[in-house]
Amino acid sequence: MKTNLFIFGFTSLLLASCSNNDSETANPDSALNKEILTNTSVNVITATYSELYNNSVALTTACQNLSIGDEAELTAVKNAWVATRAPWEKSEGFLYGPVDTEGIDPAIDSWPVDVNAINNILNSSQAITSTLLENDDARGFHTIEYFIWGLSGNKTASELTTRELEYLVAAAQNLQSKTQQLYYGWLQSQGNFANNFVNAGQSGSIYTSQKDALLELVEGIIIISDEVATGKIETPLNGNNGAASPQDEESRFSNNSKLDFANNIRSIQNIYLGDFASIEGKGLTDLVASKNATTDANIKAKITEAISAIEAIPGTFTDAIFNHRSAVQNAQQKVAELKVVLESQLQPLISNL
Repeated sequence: MKTNLFIFGFTSLLLASCSNNDSETANPDSALNKEILTNTSVNVITATYSELYNNSVALTTACQNLSIGDEAELTAVKNAWVATRAPWEKSEGFLYGPVDTEGIDPAIDSWPVDVNAINNILNSSQAITSTLLENDDARGFHTIEYFIWGLSGNKTASELTTRELEYLVAAAQNLQSKTQQLYYGWLQSQGNFANNFVNAGQSGSIYTSQKDALLELVEGIIIISDEVATGKIETPLNGNNGAASPQDEESRFSNNSKLDFANNIRSIQNIYLGDFASIEGKGLTDLVASKNATTDANIKAKITEAISAIEAIPGTFTDAIFNHRSAVQNAQQKVAELKVVLESQLQPLISNL
């Protein structure tokens, strides 16, 4: 294609490309920006999706090993679900790329559970397979959660039916296929969406500059901070005309909501710091600290305060929205404060680079 450009004389395109590359090279922060974008996309985002996929494989295996009446095996499935849920919630600070463009988010995390759709499948004569669930909303994390905990959260292994086990395995396999699709979408040897960040401002990237790519990172963490404060916490807390609305609480069957919310904020933390698991790399913090150490310290403090306030909510979130509302409101406020700092301090700083 480049040869054709020369042949047909589209020199303006080439000049624009060269000008853009020269601009990035001349930027004194260019090398640091590249480190941040490379580390974040490869060692944080792709690594998170790798853990998600690997854990989903273990969840599928646990579901395949589950038999009616075996409480130990049901506990193993529950533990595998929680382990798979964690990296997914830690990924919600970067819901761009394949998770969005390939429709993976709604395929694995639709809420609320469509019990009628589930029952229609259970009551049909069709074999329940991953393929059958491919075009149905009755799949993903919360469908699996519904089967292993039940609506009241205390389902026993003896209450499972053969048909439910068939559905559970299919749902786990479908989840595994979606998490593999997501991981491979970013993996450098596969779809390599990470390349858009690594080579931001260069030919082949959807980001025309490093600043645009950095702003994508910032926008992602602002969105999840807003969702946690104004959606995930607010709706079950006040969704019933200012009173508690427990049916709107996500992950309520498993009582995993508080961990979900804390992990959502950890997704912000991981992106900001550039850290994940044992990796401690360059993150937005390194750029911000070089420009305004006070802003950097403030953002870090607000992240820590938000996580701590969520974890300080007593008991289950279902109980807390009735009996510990002040603690829930405090957590909501801390998350809202984090959002304000990200919007009012971090986003303008990056925008003005």
